[in-house]
Amino acid sequence: MQDFDVIIIGAGIGGLVTATQLAAKGGKVLVLERYLIPGGSAGYFERQGYRFDVGASMIFGFGNNGTTNLLTRALEAVNVNLETIRDPVQIYYHLPEGLEIKVHQDYERFLQELTAYFPHEKHGIAKFYQECWNVFNCLNSMELLSLEEPRYLMRVFFQHPLSCLGLVKYLPINVGDIARRYIKDPKLLKFIDIECYCWSVVPADKTPMINAGMVFSDRHYGGINYPKGGVGKIAEKLVEGLEKAGGEIQYKARVTKILMEKGKAIGVELANGKQYRGKRIVSNATRWDTFEKLLSPEKMPPQEKTWQHRYQESPSFLSLHLGVKAEVIPPSSDCHHILLEDWEKMEEEQGTIFVSIPTLLDPELAPEGYHIIHTFTPSWINHWQDLTSQEYEEKKEAAAANLIDRLEKIFPGIAEGLDYQEVGTPRTHRRFLGRLNGTYGPIPNKKLPGLLTMPFNRTPIKGLYCVGDSTFPGQGLNAVAFSGMSCSHRIAVDLGL
Repeated sequence: MQDFDVIIIGAGIGGLVTATQLAAKGGKVLVLERYLIPGGSAGYFERQGYRFDVGASMIFGFGNNGTTNLLTRALEAVNVNLETIRDPVQIYYHLPEGLEIKVHQDYERFLQELTAYFPHEKHGIAKFYQECWNVFNCLNSMELLSLEEPRYLMRVFFQHPLSCLGLVKYLPINVGDIARRYIKDPKLLKFIDIECYCWSVVPADKTPMINAGMVFSDRHYGGINYPKGGVGKIAEKLVEGLEKAGGEIQYKARVTKILMEKGKAIGVELANGKQYRGKRIVSNATRWDTFEKLLSPEKMPPQEKTWQHRYQESPSFLSLHLGVKAEVIPPSSDCHHILLEDWEKMEEEQGTIFVSIPTLLDPELAPEGYHIIHTFTPSWINHWQDLTSQEYEEKKEAAAANLIDRLEKIFPGIAEGLDYQEVGTPRTHRRFLGRLNGTYGPIPNKKLPGLLTMPFNRTPIKGLYCVGDSTFPGQGLNAVAFSGMSCSHRIAVDLGL
C-alpha cells in the first residue's frame, strides 16, 4: 500500500479545499474521486455546444474584502485565480399574491423595494436584517478556521472578544426566532421563510441564525459572483492548484471501504481492490454514506446514531437543463429567479422552482444566439422508484413539460424557442454524485437549537474526519469551503504541518 499523510474520499468542493490547504502546507495528499471530473454537485457537463452547471450557479465566497470570501482564499492558497462576473441581483422572487421582489446587491435598494410592499413593517424589516449584519460582522472580523482547535479559539477570543461573544449569543438561535421578534405580518414572515428555503431547504424556524447572517449579508457585501466558464471551473482550478502544490488526484477511483486497525482509520480500499494507507482519512461523502457504506453500520458510533435521529436527508432535485433561442430571454433579465405559486406548497414535491440563466452573465456557455436555462425543483427519490424504463422516461417528459409550462409565466415563448432539453431526477443525482438517494445534505427533522447540534470535522473514529455539507456549517459552496478550511486546519495541527 502507498502511504500518504491524508487521503480524501471525494472531490467535491469541501474535499478539494481540504486537499489544497494541506498540500500547500507540505502534506502528502491523495484525492480519490469516483467520477470522471471533480466538483460533485459543483461540476458541469457539455452537450451540443452547451456547458451546463450540475447544480446552482448562485455563488457566494468570491469577494475581495474581509474573511468570509472563502473560495477566493482557497484558490489563493495554491496560487491560482479565477475570473468572475458580478451579478447585481441575487434573486428575483415571483411569489403568491403578486409579490415580486428583487434582492439587489445594493442593500439600501433591496430594503426600499421590500419596504414598499410592507410599509407598516419598515422598522421590523430594518431591525431583522440588522441582526443578520451583526452576525456577519462578527464572522467577517476573524479568520475562519477550525472551532475544534483550542489554540485557534483562544487566539481569536483574545483578538476579537466582542465578536466571539456575539457569535455565541446567536449559536442556539434560528432565523424564525429573530424574525418574529420584529415582524408581525404573516405574508412578510412567509417571505423570510422562502429567503431561508432557497438555500437551506427548510423554513426560517429550522434555519440557524449563523447561516442566515452569512448569506443575507454577504450577498450585499461580497456579492454574488459567477465564475467565467461555469461553476465547474472552481473545481478545475482547485485541482490545478492541488497538483501544483504536489498533491495527487485520481479519477474513476471509487472507494468502497475505509480500512480500520485497532479502532483507527488507517486507509481505504477501492472497488478494484487496490488499497492506500494514510495517517488521516477524510470523507467528503455524506455522513450516511460514510457510516453506513464505507464503514460497518453495525459498529456505528452512538454520536452518529444521535445525529441521524436529529437530521434527515434533504430532498434531491428534478433538474431541467434547457437550451433556448436568445430572443426568448429579454436582455435586461436577471440571472436567478424563484417561482412559487402557493405558499402552502413551498416545501412540497416540486413546489418551488429555482431558475438560473448563466448565459446572461457568460454568453460563451452556449452557442451564439442561444441561452441556457437551468431549472430545478426539490424532488424525493421515492417519486422515481419502481418504474419501468418506459414509465421512467414518460414521467421525466411529463415533469419537464409541467416545469416549462410554469416557466412560461416568467418567460413566455420558452416552449417555442426550445433547442435542447435534458432531464435529471434524484436517480440521476444518486448515480453521478454518489450521494444517498441523491440528497443535497442533511436538514433538521424538527426544530433544533441553531448550529449547536451540527457536527464538526472530527468523528468518534480516530484518524477519520468528515468534510462537506454534512458538517458545520452546512450546505452551499461557501459553507463547504468553510468546512474544508476548518478540516485542513485541524488535521494540519494534528500532523504538525
